[in-house]
Amino acid sequence: MNLGSPWDTSAAVPTVAGAEGGVSLVQGQTFCLSDGSGDMTPGLPQGLFVLDTRVISLWELRLNGQPLETLAVACEEAFSATFVGRGPPAEGAADAHLVSFRYRHIGRGMRERIRITNHGLERAGFSVELRCDVDFAHLFEVKESRLVARDRRVEAEGDASLRFRMAGHAGRDDSVVTVTASHPAQLSPGLFCWEGDLDGRCWWEACIEVSVARYEPRFRCSGVDTDSVPVQRMTSWRARLPQLSTDSQDLSIAVARSGEDLGALRIFDPEHPDAAILAAGAPWFMTVFGRDSLLTGWMTLPADAALARGVLETLARHQGQRVDAATEEEPGKILHEIRFRSLSDMALAGGQAYFGSVDATPLFVMLLAEVRRWGSDDELVDRLLPHADRALDWIERFGDRGGDGYVKYERQNPQGLANQGWKDSWDAIRFADGTVAEPPIALCEVQGYVYAAYVARAHFALEAGDEPAFRHYSSKATQLRRRFNQDFWLEDQGCFALGLDRTNRPIDAVASNMGHCLWTGIVEPDRASLVADRLMAPDMFSGWGIRTLASTMSAYNPVSYHNGSVWPHDNAICAAGLARYGFQDHAQRVISGQLEVSAKRGGRLPELFAGFDRHDVPVPAAYPASCSPQAWAAASPLLWLRTLLRLDPWVPGGKLWVAPQLPDWITSLGVAGMRLGDSTLSIRVHGDEVEVDLDGGLEVIRQPRHLLTEAGAARSDPGGPGRAPP
Repeated sequence: MNLGSPWDTSAAVPTVAGAEGGVSLVQGQTFCLSDGSGDMTPGLPQGLFVLDTRVISLWELRLNGQPLETLAVACEEAFSATFVGRGPPAEGAADAHLVSFRYRHIGRGMRERIRITNHGLERAGFSVELRCDVDFAHLFEVKESRLVARDRRVEAEGDASLRFRMAGHAGRDDSVVTVTASHPAQLSPGLFCWEGDLDGRCWWEACIEVSVARYEPRFRCSGVDTDSVPVQRMTSWRARLPQLSTDSQDLSIAVARSGEDLGALRIFDPEHPDAAILAAGAPWFMTVFGRDSLLTGWMTLPADAALARGVLETLARHQGQRVDAATEEEPGKILHEIRFRSLSDMALAGGQAYFGSVDATPLFVMLLAEVRRWGSDDELVDRLLPHADRALDWIERFGDRGGDGYVKYERQNPQGLANQGWKDSWDAIRFADGTVAEPPIALCEVQGYVYAAYVARAHFALEAGDEPAFRHYSSKATQLRRRFNQDFWLEDQGCFALGLDRTNRPIDAVASNMGHCLWTGIVEPDRASLVADRLMAPDMFSGWGIRTLASTMSAYNPVSYHNGSVWPHDNAICAAGLARYGFQDHAQRVISGQLEVSAKRGGRLPELFAGFDRHDVPVPAAYPASCSPQAWAAASPLLWLRTLLRLDPWVPGGKLWVAPQLPDWITSLGVAGMRLGDSTLSIRVHGDEVEVDLDGGLEVIRQPRHLLTEAGAARSDPGGPGRAPP
């Protein structure tokens, strides 16, 4: 059976967990999808996954031969859950007396404690059956419902363990999963059975471990949970996070949820355990994605700059070295994603990298400059600046395929991604009449990222006293900005085109991408107000957020992936761009709508949701296959905070701009413990009063930063995205 390409996005994506009430647990590169009872069914996108392989495909608990009736689910941590259920009532009885608790923890395997309690007054017999199986399916087989039959077998080991094996080439076993119970059971292939009697008010318990190949499970039946790696990492992570205080309970909950989800989505390469990086999202993207990690690293700088540093260091290690059409690798290019070939590959170096991304490379340069602005040490910059130069070399040699100064994409592998910007579904880039644009395609936001990368490199040169490099990159930025504002502008729409097609014809669809252009500063100030108003027009702003595509476009579909849905990270970037050009009221409307979505979902923003108008559907409608948690959605509330505080540090220059402007639904806002290099920053806002505590030597400037468009301004006041060089 042909599985196709793992990068292909044309196949339908199933609803996560297969049914309403599904539960998703995440720990590093392990995740678990089950229904609300805790059961996992092979025919649904459920199971326990380690390194993109399904190591439990069937996991069903039966009490006295019957499924459990779900009573409650509690997720204490991102990697643990408690499932409460009850068995069937005895014949002739109204109530069931046998109640089950399933305490599940995951991490390089799984541990599940099963407790059965008799709440009746009389002695009761019980039979507990645990049905389990392993199909060793790859993540994409499950995602796309294209399962492949494998040569596998199961055998009992003693009276408390079942071992599942997948036969490899030449008879070699390359995958082994062992399910072990804490005490003996009646065993048969794929089945544990325990029988007994319970007096009233008494309980019975068994502990079951799932271990994978050679890996040590994070949680053991005999272990102490407080000593486990996931618990220690989350404890350490929480201790580093800044503390938020506000009279907006919804904002407080959203930021707290953000911290928890980002902590859970961190993954660690065993070969480089000190450099955490973020997986893109559960369940389908629990691996390194260049674009997602770079944008999320940017958003999380107010919380922990170490994440951004880990992203940069990891992506630099995997930067393109050669020309390879199969993976679309090119010298200097930053990867799109890494997928693991099998359970034998634990380190990132053992994964298969794919480079089909046009925007990760300029974003790498942008993030390095921003990390520097937040106070990163000289050693990191000295080490990574050559990688930034290689990235810029890729932009000029390979990205600018037509030699016209615009970075474009066209896939080299027919199984690769047809679209290689952040809207990477096959049908995402269309004209206003619905016609699919033909590559090579120059996306508008990608030109903004390239512009900001040139600005960033000019400032690195200025800092080093390299006048020729400063002039070179300043000139390239200025030229790109001038040409972009001419070639991409749609006079009749009052906004920028989504992109240019293979003939350099403007792709005239009205889309959210232009908000990223505000964020990067490539937009000329005299056009910014038109762009801002177009983003907030009724066909773009649903009331909950800015749509990916205007509802007046022919291809608009509110429940599509990229043609009319609403993405929180996209909205957070648009809000930051609006605020950067001084449209604070517009930005606050976007943040307010997104916060309401978060509040209706327990504080967690989904990867995306449907683009229905708020007047038509009074609640935010779900996109069924949306990932949750998802990294850049989880990080969006942190970018909201930075936007509301109008916070902009320049640690190497000894300056900090901070000029909070709060919406009327927030009276007080405080953030304590933000790190700026060796300094600690706390900001407290109450009404018109602003207090800034900073234990370092930075000059605090209580006004927003200007756009720095005047000649020579960059020499005394270098800027990030939105700040042009001379």
